[in-house]
Amino acid sequence: MQLPLQITFHNMTPSEAIEAKIRQCAAKLERFYNRIISCRVIVDAPHRHQRNGKQYHVRIDLTVPNAELVVNRYPPKHQNYEDMYVAIRDAFDAAKRELQDYARLRRHETKTHELPPYGRIGKLFPEEGYGFIETADGDEVYFHKNSLCNGDFEQLQLGNEVRFAYSQGNKGPQASTVRLLGKHHLIG
Repeated sequence: MQLPLQITFHNMTPSEAIEAKIRQCAAKLERFYNRIISCRVIVDAPHRHQRNGKQYHVRIDLTVPNAELVVNRYPPKHQNYEDMYVAIRDAFDAAKRELQDYARLRRHETKTHELPPYGRIGKLFPEEGYGFIETADGDEVYFHKNSLCNGDFEQLQLGNEVRFAYSQGNKGPQASTVRLLGKHHLIG
């Protein structure tokens, strides 16, 4: 880290053991992304429930090039962070995941989900049970009525918009699945 680690205790007395644990966890973060500019950790004991005991909140602010990553670990409804070390572990695990995601984004390794190819019904042969889809680049792709996932083949009309999945057939490209698009249909 370019700037020294900052640890702040709020509503509780500082502890050398807890501070040592935070320093150890913060040092491990640099394994996942070695260009961390600064790290600020705030440990808070905001709740003083008589029945449940103290619950701890850990916040980690990481400054990295062109971004600031913030991890807040409030006790979830189904789990009480009565153990300070569990709260710290969970917060730093979340910070590690944030850093890994940020590093992937910086390396342009994020997943992209391409939409299936798009086209319009160009030719229909209802008696034979097949048709052709005209793609945006002018190709024709064969499809059989059984490949239609939503809608009724008998109700198809020329010009209907579709998304489809390519496969290679005996006589060239064909659509293995065809999804009818429209105002009442979902892409998927």
